[in-house]
Amino acid sequence: MKKIKLDIVGLSYSQTQSGAYALVLGEVNGRRRLPIIIGSFEAQAIAIEIEKMTPSRPLTHDLFKAMSVHYHIQVEEVIIYNLVDGIFYAKLICNDGKKVAEIDARTSDAIALAVRYQCPVYTYEFILASAGIMIEGTDFAFLENIESPVEPGAGPAGSISSYGSYSEAELKDMLQKALDDEAYEKAAKIRDELGRRKSS
Repeated sequence: MKKIKLDIVGLSYSQTQSGAYALVLGEVNGRRRLPIIIGSFEAQAIAIEIEKMTPSRPLTHDLFKAMSVHYHIQVEEVIIYNLVDGIFYAKLICNDGKKVAEIDARTSDAIALAVRYQCPVYTYEFILASAGIMIEGTDFAFLENIESPVEPGAGPAGSISSYGSYSEAELKDMLQKALDDEAYEKAAKIRDELGRRKSS
């Protein structure tokens, strides 16, 4: 079965589920988008790596990578291989130099590891055909109206605070303090506000 490569094209608060996040994967050289609703912890783990933030202590996905690198295990690719009853299934393709192993994982965890290993993410045509969305405008407009299959464990995690009244310098100071305090949910919200200002 032919694999279709995906890139991360968006990560934002879910407009349909309070406290959850929308991870949007895009078909490389295509217009289809695959939205997945994930939990706040996994969203933070993905955002922290994408934005090259440095948490004061290793997150779970950082620990996984440190251990696997120590034992010479490389994650070579991630495959989102199935969609059953609205739940995506993913696997890590790992290689220790002697054998290749497939390890089952939640899609959000698999993507959090993919960004750390800088490895490709793939899916299959039948998944894009059933859950993908063709976009005509920009991805920013598309993100406003996402209704998507849900990642297991994604659910309410509190309300969203507004940081619109702070200056950019104040937000950057707050972001660093949140990282130092390991307040990653707060850091992700501040990062989103900074991101919105850059795109506007």
